[in-house]
Amino acid sequence: MEYISTRGGTRAVDFEGALFSGYAPDGGLFMPQSIPSLDRETLRCWSSLCYRGLVKELCSLFIPTDLIPRNTLNDLIDRAFSRFRCKDVVHLSRLKDGLNVLELWHGVTYAFKDLSLSCTGQFLQYFLEKKQKHVAILVGTSGDTGSSAIESVRGQKNMDIFVLLPKGLCTQIQELQMTTVIEDNVHVFAAHGNSDEIDEPIKELFADDDFARKYNLMSLNSVNWSRIMVQIAHYFYAYFQCAPSLDTTPLPVVEIVVPTGGGGNITAGCIAQQMGLPIRLVAVVNSNDIIHRTVQHGDFSLAGSVKATLASAMDIQEPYNVERILWLLSGSDSRLIKALMEQFSVSKSLKVPEDLHRKLSETLRSCSASDDDIVGAMRRCWEENKYLLCPHSAVAAHYHYSQPDSIPRCCLAPASAAKFKDAMLRAGLVPQIPPEITALTAMETRSTPLERGQDWAQVLRGQIGAVAQQW
Repeated sequence: MEYISTRGGTRAVDFEGALFSGYAPDGGLFMPQSIPSLDRETLRCWSSLCYRGLVKELCSLFIPTDLIPRNTLNDLIDRAFSRFRCKDVVHLSRLKDGLNVLELWHGVTYAFKDLSLSCTGQFLQYFLEKKQKHVAILVGTSGDTGSSAIESVRGQKNMDIFVLLPKGLCTQIQELQMTTVIEDNVHVFAAHGNSDEIDEPIKELFADDDFARKYNLMSLNSVNWSRIMVQIAHYFYAYFQCAPSLDTTPLPVVEIVVPTGGGGNITAGCIAQQMGLPIRLVAVVNSNDIIHRTVQHGDFSLAGSVKATLASAMDIQEPYNVERILWLLSGSDSRLIKALMEQFSVSKSLKVPEDLHRKLSETLRSCSASDDDIVGAMRRCWEENKYLLCPHSAVAAHYHYSQPDSIPRCCLAPASAAKFKDAMLRAGLVPQIPPEITALTAMETRSTPLERGQDWAQVLRGQIGAVAQQW
């Protein structure tokens, strides 16, 4: 299994090469050269597996045993999930009105990114210990990625992590989950800008080949293939839990509703679909609706500025993983994707070619939800079930409640409601805050401010260089 860039300008790399990369050197994103295809019998065998068993099977398809032996891979995945509060790692809540909610948030930071990042952290440490190598991890976050990435590598001697968060645009809890981690290898920057503005200096540093090579720069955003790979398991688990039977021909279809920001999770769903899983995918977004407009009209273009919403982790205008989805649906046409993405980079506006848009709209459905829609779904779910949804999960529930049909459907829940006190109060609900989250407000914090007018890329270069002198 080799990995190639979506833009075709870089030599193929193995899993280790993709794991330690951010963007590919040509500006593209790494993807498997081929997607494994699963037959009906394999699906039947896998249907009895627990979530962690599915992660092990799927990862073994994308990581050859000469890189990580199968027994070692299994051990790494078990270690990754050892800190999860839920015995089964994830949990499906079956609620009234056919609402199935797959809780992906039982890790340390109460967010779904703990699932993929805890595994990715273990894979990194495995290779770094073998090669006695040190890396600088550079991460931008709109909410949950930063804290999950920090928890996956905190205290590790072979890694330093540099996280940029948008000051005041995360919830207080999300910010505290990052700034209260006082470790020598954790460096948090509070930037006075939005998520898309944070991405710019990160892209600049990765585009500087000499700098990136000198400091072994890498990313744990969903730019990183390893995160996409682990997330494929969400779809198989959701399917097996919600499919009425695997004894019919053809196999029944399950609709999976995916709250979508940067597009990493929905990319994993597209790959699961291409592997032969009979699912129908729905990308649900908030008022920052570029993915919705792309699916509906082929309009992949910015719409003014980022809107602050209750579902803050999805307040993203440039969902970079759309490039991976378009590459998949174009039949791996790297030349086309390179031309399209270069056009978007210059004009921030792109009309998806008609044939490619047709394939996209056949692969995905989409829906956008306003803050009022989010609040309405949160209230309804509480009134009917006494069950609290986070605002991102409520975007998925809003879609479910708007559908007249009763096909098997699963809504992915990316975070615990406990992280979104303000949204709970706006919906007239009483937050249920676990004591470990409440304790954050009394803890020491540490971060470096990035002010408007500063050259953020230059500040990062200086900090990374200074830290690297201790390696």
